[in-house]
Amino acid sequence: MSPTFRAFKVRNFRLYASGAIISNTGTWMQRVAQDWLVLELTHSGTALGIVTGLQFLPALLLSPYAGLVADRFPKRRVLTVTQMAMGSVALVLGTLAVTGVVQTWHVYALAFLFGIGTAFDAPTRQAFVVEMVGKDDLQNAVGLNSASFNAARLIGPGLAGLLIAWIGTGPVIIINGFSYAAVILSLWLMVPDELHTPKMAGREKGMIRDGMRYLWRRPDLMMVLVAVFFAGTFGLNFQMTSALMATSAFHKGAGEYGILGSILAIGSLVGALLAARRVRTRGRLVIGAALAFGVMDVVSGLMPTYLSFAAVLPLVGFTALTMLTAANATMQLGIEPTMRGRVMALYMTVLMGGTPLGSPFIGWIGQEFGARWSLVVGGGLTILGTVGSVLYFSRRQGLAIRPRLLPRPRLEVLPQSELLADKATVDTNPKVA
Repeated sequence: MSPTFRAFKVRNFRLYASGAIISNTGTWMQRVAQDWLVLELTHSGTALGIVTGLQFLPALLLSPYAGLVADRFPKRRVLTVTQMAMGSVALVLGTLAVTGVVQTWHVYALAFLFGIGTAFDAPTRQAFVVEMVGKDDLQNAVGLNSASFNAARLIGPGLAGLLIAWIGTGPVIIINGFSYAAVILSLWLMVPDELHTPKMAGREKGMIRDGMRYLWRRPDLMMVLVAVFFAGTFGLNFQMTSALMATSAFHKGAGEYGILGSILAIGSLVGALLAARRVRTRGRLVIGAALAFGVMDVVSGLMPTYLSFAAVLPLVGFTALTMLTAANATMQLGIEPTMRGRVMALYMTVLMGGTPLGSPFIGWIGQEFGARWSLVVGGGLTILGTVGSVLYFSRRQGLAIRPRLLPRPRLEVLPQSELLADKATVDTNPKVA
């Protein structure tokens, strides 16, 4: 089997990936449909930012507890519950839209409920893929999960744009609601004995604080986290910024907006496949990719036409995906198995939890100063935050700043028994709305 696809030799992972590609396509369809629904109801970039913020707010509030759940309960069972919950919310929103009674506050409330499901789903899913494939194939599984997610992004937005023009936003959202059944079925068909399930953490006082202290004592990982925070908070707002650019800057419709998402996914898919081939990930790759992403975000905002904007988007997607897969693998390979759920929950808090702060701000920037400024400001803040992270945490490590921005991350050497028992994986975001 090709090194790029070696994780597919594991039956449980093949099942998971099969369900994920269907479900992720539905997710991207709903993202486009939900944003278009909000614009139809409000014609407001600020409202679009509020919806995005509400959808990610639970990640900021609940992810530490979700990480504790991931460490204490069987992950396959937790994922089944979260998938059912998110599917139900999508079906309700779609039904409200189809019947014509949907109001803006409905979208706000359901986006928040959807975010609660996502908050518990994300860290559990991050920690589950390694249980399927093992530590040696973690990097490959991360890349393949990202490839699946971005292959769905190639299909979903364009398909959503066509379906919205044909049958409206409500049916598209309902389709996503039913797509969660594919993941639930894949989880049900798995062979539990073939999972590399670690010992569940016991119930103790201060477990969440222990995870926070562990992470704070690791400046190499904190450097990565802060860079990811600025990129996630101010830069990774594609669904909103692309909608603003399509409608405000270029005066296009739903179809052209959906196509932008698919074009962005071309670069993301290339980045994911390269990540799958990568044997080793170093922290300096995270920093370099974060800086490159910030620059490309700014450049995309300066493009004068729809076609030139679309031409730059693959580079935006490539740099963003490279940063995310490298950050995810760096975090997972650098932490102890007993801390994985809690630390990855904190990672997801940082990645998604800043969105409630950043999205309304970036949406307001786009509405008040023009859609282009939402990209220029988001990319500029990503660059400044990444540079600040390198300067501060390199000093904490007592290291001189060299042209190589970041030292090779310190990985803890685990006993062989733990290496065999421990597992967890990342995917840049399947079903993270």
